[in-house]
Amino acid sequence: MRQLILIFFCCFSLQMLAQDQQLAYQYFRNGEYEKAASIYKKLHEKNPHNSSYTNYLIDCYQLLEAYDTANDLIQKQLRKSANNNYLYVDLGYIFQLQHHKETANLYYQKALAAIDENPNIGYLVGKSFQDNHLLDEALLAYKKTMQLNPSANYNFQIATIYGEKADVPNMFNTYLDMVELDEKYVPRAKNYMGSFLSDDPENTNNITLRKLLLKRSQNNPKNSWNQLLSWLYLQQSDYMKAFIQEKAVYKRNLEDLNPIIEIATIAFENKAFEVSKSCFQYVLENTKDVDVELTAKLYLLQISMESNIDLEVVETQFQELFKQYGKDKTTLNIQVAYADFLAFKRGEPKKAISELKKILKLPLNDFQNGFVKTKLADVLVFTNKFSTALIYYTQVQNSLKNHEIGQEARFKIAQTSYFKGDFEWAQSQLSVLKNSTSQLISNDALDLNLLITDNSAKDSLRVVLQTYASAELLEYQHKNKQAIDTLQVIVTNYKEHSLLDEALFKQAKLFEKTEDYLKAESNYLAIIALKNDDILVDNAIYSLAELYLNKLNNIEKATSNYQRIIFEYPSSIFLVDARKKYRKLRGDHIN
Repeated sequence: MRQLILIFFCCFSLQMLAQDQQLAYQYFRNGEYEKAASIYKKLHEKNPHNSSYTNYLIDCYQLLEAYDTANDLIQKQLRKSANNNYLYVDLGYIFQLQHHKETANLYYQKALAAIDENPNIGYLVGKSFQDNHLLDEALLAYKKTMQLNPSANYNFQIATIYGEKADVPNMFNTYLDMVELDEKYVPRAKNYMGSFLSDDPENTNNITLRKLLLKRSQNNPKNSWNQLLSWLYLQQSDYMKAFIQEKAVYKRNLEDLNPIIEIATIAFENKAFEVSKSCFQYVLENTKDVDVELTAKLYLLQISMESNIDLEVVETQFQELFKQYGKDKTTLNIQVAYADFLAFKRGEPKKAISELKKILKLPLNDFQNGFVKTKLADVLVFTNKFSTALIYYTQVQNSLKNHEIGQEARFKIAQTSYFKGDFEWAQSQLSVLKNSTSQLISNDALDLNLLITDNSAKDSLRVVLQTYASAELLEYQHKNKQAIDTLQVIVTNYKEHSLLDEALFKQAKLFEKTEDYLKAESNYLAIIALKNDDILVDNAIYSLAELYLNKLNNIEKATSNYQRIIFEYPSSIFLVDARKKYRKLRGDHIN
């Protein structure tokens, strides 16, 4: 019985202690330092060896300007043990707060000298300096400790301090020192250095890091430097340079092709097809893994399609793959890509539907089944078979509710309903997708929802919105001429409607697809003339610059429009790319 009572008493005491500690911390966080000090004082008296309570109590006294009380507490702790000599920092800081800088410095020197006598307190001294924003002294403490104790590693703390001091070169060098000691620090180095980098290769910090890495690579070649250079080049969208670095890594160990596949995929997504093609061809030359082969060959096929290679050549490439690898679960992605090619490139949706239905007869898992059904529904929307498409989308959404495939299906239900003019149902689906685990789906859902909401207020019958939705459907179905004509109804008849700029912009993009570049130019200029604060103005200016550069061969106007993005729209998502192209056209030397 006595044991039970003792256990109960101990548990109760621990619970009360935890509650007091939590309450004191809450008071401290809220700036109620007197209340916090009264609790920390009791905790300190009951647990005099708990440095956390002592340090918080000292902080409270400092913040309350109770300097004499803080001084007495610190002196008492210093007399107890040499292990408390880190408190000389707090003692010095109390005098600094009272503008007695010379006295403060004497105590700071005592704290640093204490490290010579006992290197084990070096971290506490460094942290005390750091907590009191005495960054130069903190650096001295950490560095001295590492000199006295070679096994100590405070590079992370040192790098953080350099970052706080805005001493970026030394910060980078310290993270690189960590990597040189142990390659396991590469992810941490990327994480912290990344916040100081830009996607602009001409950014000063980017240039600094590149030079530091190249120097280390020359002096002491190792995979880490190539990997970090590759990572840096990826931040800057310099995919070929990233590929060169990862190729150097692969040649050293002939083990992992995944970094090169990652670069190839990112380059493909960003339409850098030549780099992507080079990467995947290199992968094919160096792999014996069938799954990797299939992935590389599929991407190469997609690059062929995006590069406007003759469709008969692409058809032959598909058939050669099927002949080599067959049509089963292992070639699922290639079969789906072939159906996509038939529907959206060759204009053979019936054959595409037939191919997709054959795939559904294979022994697929739920995710593969959902993927194929979604593709089948896409083709059905392409052929105006909305009801059947919605059935397939709904099946996928119901079976994979919490998976990205299911969330994509829900978005396509909303999109198809929008195409049909059923805006209320579309919005009911889009509202659910605002919190999608996929940021891309969430953003698409938000954009479509805003389009419907913003353009319904002054148009109760939603005539203009319905016209615009019809044009988007025609664009989806590759009926570009009909889409252009449908948008012209808005441009001609609804000049005061809020959708006018959207209609002009979409029509301009369609004019580019149909190679009617002068009409595209006219539309972009019309958007810019509407109002300078419109959300699409910077899009129009950037698109106009690209049009002048790539299609109309007017370098002067291209340069002028890139410059306009730089100086008039500094928050534009096109800023970095506009700056790069502006400098190149102006003739600046870019490293």
